[in-house]
Amino acid sequence: MDDWHPEALARIADRLGIAFTDLAPPRSRSFRTQGGPNIHVLDWGGQGPPAVLLHGGSLTARTWDYVAVALRADYRLVALDMRGHGASDWSSDYSIESYVTDLLAVIDGLGIERTRIVGMSLGGMVACEFALRHPDRTESLAMVDVTSRPVFAATARMRTFMTDFRGAATVDEVVEMALAVSPKSDPERLHYRMRTLLKRGDDGRLVWKSDRRRPLDYYYAMILRHLAGFETRVPDMAAPFLLARGGESLIVAEDTAHDFTARFSDGRWINIKGAGHNVQEDNPRDLADALRAFWGGRLRSMTQEGIQ
Repeated sequence: MDDWHPEALARIADRLGIAFTDLAPPRSRSFRTQGGPNIHVLDWGGQGPPAVLLHGGSLTARTWDYVAVALRADYRLVALDMRGHGASDWSSDYSIESYVTDLLAVIDGLGIERTRIVGMSLGGMVACEFALRHPDRTESLAMVDVTSRPVFAATARMRTFMTDFRGAATVDEVVEMALAVSPKSDPERLHYRMRTLLKRGDDGRLVWKSDRRRPLDYYYAMILRHLAGFETRVPDMAAPFLLARGGESLIVAEDTAHDFTARFSDGRWINIKGAGHNVQEDNPRDLADALRAFWGGRLRSMTQEGIQ
């Protein structure tokens, strides 16, 4: 399926109040990791400082489209399809260390020496691990709606929907299924998302564009073990840190956000109003503004209403 839908992107961006001037498609690129999978990348171009964007589990690089069009005029943005997702190869190894190896291969392949890293959910975990292992390559770290102690039970509805899905004939059919599970979702944004998450299977029906050979709970158990280990490691991180919490998130509580951020030597956290777990899709305008302020050294405090 074609993943580039500029008319829909422009319409949604306008409705969300995102200022943009460039709707040229990002360049699709692929990087071979040493002894590992090919990693697909959306290179948004630009002459500004580099920033790498990592999606959450079961999503793809396209989840960053709204944020990318908001920031591409000022930053060189690169969004990865992590292994097992999107157009990247599947693998038998989905350890956090393997994702970090892929990220290093991509930025090496792009000739990027140091970069800002932004990761949502699973991507935030990978971003944090990368920053800890490669401080010389990390300009700053932003984690989106993930901490060392997420409320795993809050993901049950999403995990059930993803696991029980057995294919569909049309994207509209999948959107109807998703709305039955999450009736408060915006149908237009859901449609945009589903077109990027689905592909035609061998039988012609739409299936997820991700490796589903193991149950999601297998990966989440691994993720929770790894996340807990960050608490004793992140105090040594010198890079500036931002936690962008969805203001309506059920996965990251405010007290947990505060406690986790306090472990960093140079940390701050904010609520992004009107956003749940998928902050980059729920309120991309405010997330883009927060990242711009953070990268510019202007983000100092958090309020219930937003950024100061």
